[in-house]
Amino acid sequence: MIRGAAGAANHSVRWDRINSGDVLRRARQVYFHYCEHVPGGSEPLGIVLQEATDQGRVVFEAPVLLPEERFIPLEMIGGRGARSRNNRRP
Repeated sequence: MIRGAAGAANHSVRWDRINSGDVLRRARQVYFHYCEHVPGGSEPLGIVLQEATDQGRVVFEAPVLLPEERFIPLEMIGGRGARSRNNRRP
């Protein structure tokens, strides 16, 4: 089996091996950047972060991860499922 290949078991984050506050902060930044620049866009599945950088990407289907990448499900970062964009006040 290829390490990091797509699959439900491979998407769990080992919170005991990472700085969870930093990972969630970075994932939220990527997600909110997406929300700001793609109003009314599709609901993503989650965020893929590169461990060594502040870069990340929004994904809409189960990703194939590189060894230095982590998948953060949208539910972990408080995405639109928790609060709809349409309920925001101007």
